[in-house]
Amino acid sequence: MGDGPDKRYGVVLDAGSSGTRIYIYRWLPNSVARLDHTSLHSLPELETKDKWTKKVHPGVSTFGDTPDLVGPDHLKPLLDHALEHIPKDAVPDTPIFLLATAGMRLLPDRQQNSLLRNICSYIQSETKFSIPDCDVHVQVISGETEGLYGWTAANYLLGGFDEPEDHHHGKGHHTYGFLDMGGASAQIAFAPNATEAEKHANDLTLLRLRTIDGVPQEYKVFVTTWLGFGANEARRRYVEDLEESYAIDGILEVPDPCLPTGLRVNFDGTIISDDGPSLSNHYLRGVGKFDECLRRTFPLLEKDVPCPDEPCLVHGVHVPAIDFDVNHFVGVSEYWHTTHEIFEMAHKDKSYDFNTYQKRVKEFCEQDWSDIRKGIEDNMWGNKVDEKSALEVCFKASWLINMLHDGIGIPRVGLEDTDVSSHNGTKEVLEGAEDKGFLDPFQAVNKIKSTEVSWTMGKMLLYASAEIPPASDGDLPVGFGSNVPGIPKDFQYPGGGLLQAAPGHHSGVPASDLQETSGSDDGGQSITDHIHDTLFNSDTPHRLPGFIFFFLILIIATFYLCGRQRRSRIYLSLRPASPSSSSAYSPSSTPKLRTPLKFLHALLSRRKGAYHLDRDRDLEEGTSQQLYDPNDFELDNMSDEDSTVLEADVAFSKSNPSRPTSQGRNSPFQGKRHGPDRLKPNPIDRSGLVVRTESRESLAGGDAGVNGRSKSRNGSPTRML
Repeated sequence: MGDGPDKRYGVVLDAGSSGTRIYIYRWLPNSVARLDHTSLHSLPELETKDKWTKKVHPGVSTFGDTPDLVGPDHLKPLLDHALEHIPKDAVPDTPIFLLATAGMRLLPDRQQNSLLRNICSYIQSETKFSIPDCDVHVQVISGETEGLYGWTAANYLLGGFDEPEDHHHGKGHHTYGFLDMGGASAQIAFAPNATEAEKHANDLTLLRLRTIDGVPQEYKVFVTTWLGFGANEARRRYVEDLEESYAIDGILEVPDPCLPTGLRVNFDGTIISDDGPSLSNHYLRGVGKFDECLRRTFPLLEKDVPCPDEPCLVHGVHVPAIDFDVNHFVGVSEYWHTTHEIFEMAHKDKSYDFNTYQKRVKEFCEQDWSDIRKGIEDNMWGNKVDEKSALEVCFKASWLINMLHDGIGIPRVGLEDTDVSSHNGTKEVLEGAEDKGFLDPFQAVNKIKSTEVSWTMGKMLLYASAEIPPASDGDLPVGFGSNVPGIPKDFQYPGGGLLQAAPGHHSGVPASDLQETSGSDDGGQSITDHIHDTLFNSDTPHRLPGFIFFFLILIIATFYLCGRQRRSRIYLSLRPASPSSSSAYSPSSTPKLRTPLKFLHALLSRRKGAYHLDRDRDLEEGTSQQLYDPNDFELDNMSDEDSTVLEADVAFSKSNPSRPTSQGRNSPFQGKRHGPDRLKPNPIDRSGLVVRTESRESLAGGDAGVNGRSKSRNGSPTRML
């Protein structure tokens, strides 16, 4: 796949706790990929190169107190690197994602949000990369989401998706399980066998991809994460337990069976030199007893924590039963580094063999620290192994063995089914699976087909397949969410730019899905819920409420600017006329129109005078026993036509005292309100005249007329009662 304008690019920044690494991916546009008829039933072919990746330190979470600096001090070299490898004319159509993991999850929400806003603003202002929705393209992802992306990437590279017939594990199963362990957490993701999938359907995540010909591929995956079960956090808990067990007053030295003999370190892991000053604080001294190390790390699995939902693996976390006859796992990150950097299993060997691995670990960890230091100086284990990695590897190996076999339950290949003394599990497993793929229970991997296994590839595969037009209008969109029919409320689309309407679709949702879902207990999303989420949810770019408020302000401003006389005529044209006139409004339809007009009038015509407030309140509550004389109000330039209509209306009211009105005492609905059609006090009937004028005054004191009524100014029209 060479360079050229007929290529699509995508960028993912993995913002971890120790640093941020950028990945660039490339694939063919669907219109071009369809020309190769041999690949129509395959997923998009993603390409990446080692030189396209770059990492900077430290992590974005270190900018929690200085979010304004995260762009120029952290992101700039990564973005510059991407722009060096992506053709200039392809940049505007290149989606970019920054997905933060462990480190950012530990920050307070306020700092998280501030950092994410600054990151998105910087990318949008400094580059032309495509970010149609900041909430989707720049976010903190959960451990479960990270695990699901990793599962997707591993199965894509292994061929479990495109070549199921070559990866038949039995019982109709052709995908691989995925294990990931970082410094703070560990994840597991796998597709249970048919029996377990049916039994634990509510615990599964539905993942949907799309092949080049537009046909959907669906997988039901279980994924969970264990916080505190990463290698570094497990070590921290282990040291705390040692301190409680051995730190006695007057005794500074705490024996550590997981350190090589003779090595001394502080509790924070820093090495204490032999010629350093005398120590006054507690410290760890290696005794090099690996069997004891295994025994002391086992309690860290917390297998004794109650399991509220059987079955569970570690720390009381529910996991469906794993059928190792069909579930074969690959492990990345610490699973790879801990098994290969020192105990390398001969890098060409893909399989993990418990017997061979534990034998090598035991031999290494029971050496004297001085011999290990000499081996490091001589590059006995390669130039990547330094003193820090050498002192940590014994604990990590012990933790990995416990996690794999006593925690997850991976069979001990090379020990449980064979003669320990003569078995070379690695060689035999490879020879038996040479033509079958990765069919042993567990294998640690770093690259598959020369491509690094990174969860970022799973993310970009979802995006690339979501760009493919569906084969049928009724097909559901690409993404993942709860395992329920239709589109669940928690469904996650691969990118903000993929929600545009397509034939037969509405905002990325198939037309066939825009219907009420029967029942709400199944987690499905009805059309009402979908519309509400689309318009009002904070995770969507569609902000309708703000538009509504802006539109209302515009209407009110226009109403005031059109002039008093024109406002009066507008009101007159909307006001319901009496039945004696030729009005199109029937008595039965009047209340429906009056309700919104009543609110608008009350909003626009109120004044602050106490007299008017009391009078309006009396009228609205129906306590006034007589109509107010129009002399109470001041009019400005009232037309003859307006006077005629007004007089006709007043005359009709006097001659029909039993007419149902919203404010009169004779209304049959007064005090009896049943259901949504009940009538409410309507300020329009008693103050329509007020709406038709911009100014109204209360004339009190010496200006009062006869019978206590206020007197109009000269020129004001008067209606006779």
